[in-house]
Amino acid sequence: MSNFVQSIGFLAAICTTIAFLPQAWKIYKTKSSKDISLPTWIIFSFGVFLWLIYGILIMSFPLILANIFTLLLSLFILIFKIKYNK
Repeated sequence: MSNFVQSIGFLAAICTTIAFLPQAWKIYKTKSSKDISLPTWIIFSFGVFLWLIYGILIMSFPLILANIFTLLLSLFILIFKIKYNK
């Protein structure tokens, strides 16, 4: 795979992963997650987990790295959704 294509993959991985930081920070600071849909977040987290497995199976470093961090952020938000559901 060319460096250009791999760079696109890494850039996409970075963008989609850091997209969750503002939401995670807001929940952490406000201790409120009332506007987040629990079923949606469960389905999303499961999808990210499947993307991680897929990345491992095809040995795609950008997919693996991005989905490890995205899954961690997603689980953080999911845990805070359950903990601060007010």
